[in-house]
Amino acid sequence: MVHRAIRVTTASCAGFYLFVYGVDRPETALYALFGPVALGILSPIPGSGRQRAAVILRALPVGLVLVTLGTVLAVHTWAAVLGMLVVGFALTFAAVAGPRPAGAAPGLQLFYILACFPPYAPDTLGARLAGLTLGVLLLAACEVYLLPTPPTATYRQSLADAVTIAGRAAAAAASGDRSAEGADDAADRLRETGRQLRLSRLPPAERPAGAGRADRALAQAGAAARRLLDQLAHLRHTPPTVSVVATATSGRGANADADATGQDTKAEADATGQGTKADAGAETDADAPSADLLGRVAALCEAIATALRTGRPPPRSGPPVLDAAMRDFQGLRITQATGPPQSVPPAPVLRRQSSVLALTESARILQTAVRVGLDGRRRPPIPPRELFWYADTPTYLLWWRRLTGHMTLRSVLFQNAVRTALGLGAARLVAGSLDLSHGFWVLLAVLTLGRTTAGGTWTAVRSALAGTLAGALATGTLLLVVGRHTDAYAAVLVPAMLAAFALGPLLGIAWAQALFTLVVSAAFAQIAPASWQLAEDRIVDVATGSAIGLLCGLLAWPAGARREVRRTMAALLRSCGPLITGTVEVLLATPPGTAPLPPTRPVLHRLRLAEAAYLQYRSEPGDRSEVSMDWHAVLITANHILLGAHWLPRFDLPERTVTPEATALARTTAGHLVLATDRVAAICAGEGPPPQPPAVPAYRSPTEVRGLSPLPALIDLEHWLNSLTAQLARIESSVPPGR
Repeated sequence: MVHRAIRVTTASCAGFYLFVYGVDRPETALYALFGPVALGILSPIPGSGRQRAAVILRALPVGLVLVTLGTVLAVHTWAAVLGMLVVGFALTFAAVAGPRPAGAAPGLQLFYILACFPPYAPDTLGARLAGLTLGVLLLAACEVYLLPTPPTATYRQSLADAVTIAGRAAAAAASGDRSAEGADDAADRLRETGRQLRLSRLPPAERPAGAGRADRALAQAGAAARRLLDQLAHLRHTPPTVSVVATATSGRGANADADATGQDTKAEADATGQGTKADAGAETDADAPSADLLGRVAALCEAIATALRTGRPPPRSGPPVLDAAMRDFQGLRITQATGPPQSVPPAPVLRRQSSVLALTESARILQTAVRVGLDGRRRPPIPPRELFWYADTPTYLLWWRRLTGHMTLRSVLFQNAVRTALGLGAARLVAGSLDLSHGFWVLLAVLTLGRTTAGGTWTAVRSALAGTLAGALATGTLLLVVGRHTDAYAAVLVPAMLAAFALGPLLGIAWAQALFTLVVSAAFAQIAPASWQLAEDRIVDVATGSAIGLLCGLLAWPAGARREVRRTMAALLRSCGPLITGTVEVLLATPPGTAPLPPTRPVLHRLRLAEAAYLQYRSEPGDRSEVSMDWHAVLITANHILLGAHWLPRFDLPERTVTPEATALARTTAGHLVLATDRVAAICAGEGPPPQPPAVPAYRSPTEVRGLSPLPALIDLEHWLNSLTAQLARIESSVPPGR
């Protein structure tokens, strides 16, 4: 905070004093002062000094356009209001592009706000642009050279470190080496490494949150790495003399639990591994094909980590070639499962092989995603097309899909943009109609005090009014005592700015408003003669802006994300039902491979909206003790269903027709799960649960029933369906009785 205050104060005062006392250009001085304040204090731009400087320099042309637009539209109040509506919405909605554009948006809005107020003086445009340019350039220089914020580890570096750890774990699992540390400690370390890749644990500037191909691919690579680490943790936790411990998730997608949240999957294994303890009791030697495949995964992880550190994409082929190895491995599974009875491995071995194939697929996804992320060129379609749909899509279409995907009333980002635009537009109309002196303070109050909930806005407004009143009293006293001695105001400005920018964020909104009132009064008193009425204008303007902001908060989505998270989570779960039945039908189709794959894009769209609502919900203050739904578990479940729909059909399509008994049982279980999903969706939406459906029985693949062959597809399906059953039950159990 102190370093930032020093940088902003230096940049602001250098340009301000130059134009006020050096060349006597007060209009230029005003923009030289507020340019660094807008982008250095009002804009929470994340990153190191060099990263922030880059964002600031890229924001400068946009700022110049906004100042020009505001200067032109200041000709009439209604023109300025309409411009404010458009600018306010566009800049706030820029949050869909990631943390950096979202961070710069408030400062850019201030540039338009400053310029759109009377007097209408297009002849001063050159002076305004010159002041803004100098102030922003000085701020960028200070970010780089004056007490700069050191850089943090990049996302690629963090991902490379995690992949290296995964490679070592795969090599240890291939060799059976467990001497380094206990199984529990090793598994916990792998899970914690995966949790460190969650976006919420990364610095905002390093999060791959953009809509472009590289960011999408790196985000997908991180998800695949987290899933791989969790799957390796399961293998590591298996005792050395036991072939397998049933995993908590399916061979394809269920380990998305750790992918989405990093929850402790060992606990889930205890909840969902029904009947597997007996299986785990069978002691067998580790099969050589599984060890070979794990060795290939270890080598691939080493190559991927090297590619991430050097920036050169990993090769499409070369050692290890996973596709051929995975198909050979799956062919061996089918041969073993459909051979003579004496050659059929026991169920624990089959389940271990399913787990090994699953983590190998995760490594393959990781390799492909890293290759797409590091290669900036458009690539041909990569199978499966639905998972890597963005690889050959033009960049402008990727951004268009991101923007249009959030152009809905169900998007909290869209809601925030509408609320902010209406508040700023109303403030500009009131300030212009009432001809308030220094009316831009009204809009600044709306901009800085508005929150996503009415309660949060009222808390901020209450503190801000108290601080503004105290600051106005101190400022009025200063103006009465000092009068028109500008040298005194020049001496006060620097320490006042340092105190406001360093102590304000630490002491709270009241102190920040009080000290900032002193700053703006000291600055305006040097530009033009001022009296104690300047402090009075400040109180009136802040109170007016606070009232407008509070009114908008009450009328436009006053509950913030609390209601929206219910709607989006319910819609997400309801869209997952067809995926469950569709995936089962693909696996059970006769003849094999004839059923169409279920579409996943509707679920992906609703998942993005639900994630955005959940992130805002977690950022809003409030009493979390009354929260009754486990929203995080809902996102886990959706990811689990999506990944199963992607990967269960990849290798597990049966080579022959599934028996009628197995088909009927799988379809019945899927139908019960759809009913359970709809029931949980109704609870999420607050509609009250529908009548209790029949209990979902645990699905067991017919691996030990005489006359039925243990097809690998049915074993993998068993894990997926049973894990989904446990997840839905856990969500419903989080709701207190009677709700």
